[in-house]
Amino acid sequence: MTNDDGKKRGMFSRLFGKGDAAQEEAPAQAAAPEEEEKRSWWSRLSGGLSRTSQAITQGVADVFTKRKLDALTLEELEDVLLRADLGVGAATRIAEAIGKARYERDIGSEEVREILAHEVERALAPVAAPLVIDESKKPFIILVVGVNGSGKTTTIAKLAAKWRGENKKVVLAAGDTFRAAAVEQLKVWGDRLGAEVVSGAEGADAASLAFDAIRRAKEQDADILLMDTAGRLQNRAELMAELEKIVRVMKKAEPEAPHAVLLVLDATVGQNAMQQVDVFERVAGVTGLVMTKLDGTARGGILVAIAETYGLPIHFIGVGEGAEDLEPFAARDFARAIAGLEEEAAAEREDI
Repeated sequence: MTNDDGKKRGMFSRLFGKGDAAQEEAPAQAAAPEEEEKRSWWSRLSGGLSRTSQAITQGVADVFTKRKLDALTLEELEDVLLRADLGVGAATRIAEAIGKARYERDIGSEEVREILAHEVERALAPVAAPLVIDESKKPFIILVVGVNGSGKTTTIAKLAAKWRGENKKVVLAAGDTFRAAAVEQLKVWGDRLGAEVVSGAEGADAASLAFDAIRRAKEQDADILLMDTAGRLQNRAELMAELEKIVRVMKKAEPEAPHAVLLVLDATVGQNAMQQVDVFERVAGVTGLVMTKLDGTARGGILVAIAETYGLPIHFIGVGEGAEDLEPFAARDFARAIAGLEEEAAAEREDI
């Protein structure tokens, strides 16, 4: 572990203890045990996705135990994948890949899961993209949106902690003006991170706050401005209109703002996340996704369905409660974890 890694771990442990489980409540108090901090990302990822991978693994085993590969087994396999919310397109393609050149032959569940991982990786690789901070745009302005309870405020704090660990100057804007707890939560994290928090009176106009936050971030010569917003249901027209207003006003303060619009999705909502992506992309111009709470669902395949339908970059995923449980998205790791395969088995495959 490098000195920089140690500094980041220390910062994370001071900021977060049991974060995601209470991410719309109060800041966590207790630091995670040292042995938890030392767990690898693969360990956290595979552990976090265990409910999804177990559902798929058990389903695959049930379908393929002592049976030849035929039309019925492929149909049953598709049902298993659909229950994990991988989507019709991915489920059909995976079943076809497994059936190709194997029809009427014995096939084991391990081989099925290898093919599954390969196909999932193929679907996700084009959208696995880091969030690049363009240093020529200073401050780099990031608007964070999503429905109630998706984890926007905590995600902002986790991202701010990562960038502060890289010695970037970060300003936070408490745009959830109707929820005093969210403002206070952000202020606590801002104090601990050494990041200024721009806030207004309770119930203040969020668009005006966004304008003021951009001006303040420029005055502070900040590298990054992270703007929180109130959670809003995608079917509430008046709330989505307010979000459109925030974007319009931001452009008055900085014509190219926001430079990135992150939609935070809660994996536990399953197919409902598809509708959220559709509406928020149209209203706010979403540029990338962050998916949280993958450890709380057996339907983590929804990420595959979203990727195939919308093609938006997936920047980060969250599979646990601590700050280090939010990491840049890697298609290969996710694919092997969701298929219940071991990390060390992830050798390159020419063709399956």
